[in-house]
Amino acid sequence: MSDARKPSPSGAAPAATRPYDALLLLSFGGPEAPEGVVPFLENVTRGRGIPKERLKEVGRHYFLFGGVSPINEQNRELLAALRKDFAEHGLDLPVYWGNRNWAPYLVDALREMAADGHRRIAVLATSAYAGYSGCRQYRENLADALAALAEEGGPALTVDKLRHFYNHPGFVEPMIDATLAALDELPEAVRPGARIAFTTHSIPEAMAEASGAPDDPARGRPGGAYVAQHLDVARLIAAAVAERTGVADRPWELVYQSRSGAPHIPWLEPDICDHLAARHAEGAPAVVMVPIGFVSDHMEVKYDLDTEAVAKAAELGLPVARAATVGADPRFTAAVRELVLERAATERGERVTRCALGALGPSHDVCAVACCPNPRAPRPAVAER
Repeated sequence: MSDARKPSPSGAAPAATRPYDALLLLSFGGPEAPEGVVPFLENVTRGRGIPKERLKEVGRHYFLFGGVSPINEQNRELLAALRKDFAEHGLDLPVYWGNRNWAPYLVDALREMAADGHRRIAVLATSAYAGYSGCRQYRENLADALAALAEEGGPALTVDKLRHFYNHPGFVEPMIDATLAALDELPEAVRPGARIAFTTHSIPEAMAEASGAPDDPARGRPGGAYVAQHLDVARLIAAAVAERTGVADRPWELVYQSRSGAPHIPWLEPDICDHLAARHAEGAPAVVMVPIGFVSDHMEVKYDLDTEAVAKAAELGLPVARAATVGADPRFTAAVRELVLERAATERGERVTRCALGALGPSHDVCAVACCPNPRAPRPAVAER
């Protein structure tokens, strides 16, 4: 059973959130004990034929932390924060939680929601950007879960994934404050010359090039939204930091981490550790690492940045600091509430103001069929046309 708040006795969705009668927090999931590490990685890599011995090697990151990923506990914190925010703003909308790769599993969460009488569900995926792994794969998982429930003879559910929130003020503004706080952690003498490394998950170059909605409907050809969206957020944060610190020409760069693919396949670069070495060689006095690609401080932040990158910086003698992720920041939970209300109003046919910062504007609600294609083979996905 997922940790869910039951609906009000009336069972009716509040007017402001209608047609939705529940919200699903959909995340990646992670192990919470050593014995769960390899089974979790088997879930993540299912269908790729990776030997168990290789998974044990990959799992060493988790074993360094007792076999426990921080992500589930952080999702519990976000779940509680969302319920609190909704209640404080008079939204009697129950919030459930399900994961792609570990308990509580997505299909179990949807099964519970159906049993509780919910039929029209808004979905917040804890991934802010366009891309196969960050968007379409979640939509494929939702389609798989709905198909499994249909095979069981369950009621028909409609699920709508909320739009990408990478440029929503409730995501960007906490990252600005976190970057400033990280700068303050550095020795005062190096702060003015400190550089900023905005980090996100590396993905294959071909996947990055295919990410996003078609940039030309006549061709149906997708364009590199993954990198473009990250760059837009990075520019927003860098500009705000420059204004608040009075350092107008502070260099910054978008860099990558957590590569996991075969060596012969080109992935997005530079890697954060290579970047630190290059900046040190150029004489940079310090670097602030800002993980704009991640919603919470899960394993790929705790290991790849706080452990591996920090160790590399220590080896170089380069001062570094790492900015916090948004987590359950009240501005982010407020943003989720706004996204639910925005989408609900849109579904009711009302005109709405869609909050977005930067040059790219608010993302679409419904993905194009050609959006962020599956790199292996086409598969059914919800919320596309």
